Amino acid sequence: MYGSLRQLLFRLPPETAHEVVVTSLRAGQREPFLSLLESRLQVRDPRLQTTVFDTEFPNPVGVAAGFDKNARIPRILGTLGFGHIEIGAITAEGQPGNPRPRLFRLPEDKAIINRMGFNNAGADVVADRLATTDPAVPIGANIGKTKTTPLEDAPADYLYSYEQVASDADFFVVNVSSPNTPGLRELQDREPLEAILSTLSDAGAHPLLVKLSPDLHKEAIADVVELAETVGLDGIVATNTTIRRPDSLAGDNASETGGLSGKPIADRATQTVRFVAKRTDLPVVGVGGIFTAADAYEKIRAGADLVQLYTGFIYQGPTVARDINNGLLDLLEADGFDSVGAAVGADLD
Repeated sequence: MYGSLRQLLFRLPPETAHEVVVTSLRAGQREPFLSLLESRLQVRDPRLQTTVFDTEFPNPVGVAAGFDKNARIPRILGTLGFGHIEIGAITAEGQPGNPRPRLFRLPEDKAIINRMGFNNAGADVVADRLATTDPAVPIGANIGKTKTTPLEDAPADYLYSYEQVASDADFFVVNVSSPNTPGLRELQDREPLEAILSTLSDAGAHPLLVKLSPDLHKEAIADVVELAETVGLDGIVATNTTIRRPDSLAGDNASETGGLSGKPIADRATQTVRFVAKRTDLPVVGVGGIFTAADAYEKIRAGADLVQLYTGFIYQGPTVARDINNGLLDLLEADGFDSVGAAVGADLD
């Protein structure tokens, strides 16, 4: 059924289609529709349950930041079978983001390019929504820098956003790796990143994670991992979108600027997960190119304690979490693992 619906949605401009989907899901956040979705799409099995950074997850498959920027639909996303939802990125001040068009499909490549620019309603609005939301799964808050905030004032900017959502989110992700805010990636350098992470850590942000760019050189990734351990972070998210353009891209929009996500970055993201997992005992959240159970399992075996998807959700539809979780159970059984946690890092030896 989703194949036919996707054809209709793909006739609309991507951002318009996304708004249609979010608005429709928001309208469905009521009983008895939620219970109906739960009965059909949630996969409840103790083998999928996992505890990561002192937080219990019903399954390892989550929605990546960017899909629900403003915390409008976390309740129904959990009902669709996802084990956690990462909202945002949010910024201290609301901002419109970059000019449209800023979201592009590459159907031939099962990919998306975006240059959204942290468009969101602002930390105050998102905090109010979270305070009145009763999600069934853990909620992560992805925090970015307000575009107009000077880089030297970034720690205070991140701190303000954190303070607004602190009481209603279950974990917090520092986003310094989006390619769509001018100068943001400069905050991945050790000194400015340490200032941000230390400020948040001193304020009691826990569990606190940092999201890596797939475009960092290995030496820079290793430096961030070392810093994460020094500051006392609780995990690392690998990875964000990439500004690289593989030669294999066939979509008409391949030349658009912005961050590329989806199938073309799957291998690079998995390589980064493996690189990070070999260098730290901190939990790793694997993101990038996940469409199927096999995709998720590859990242889990490479060292990911949790996985997230966004582009795969768009192309696969609302049953994607159920399908992945059911497939993970088959893969765990085939390999003789009694839990998803037992499979984490199986390919690292």
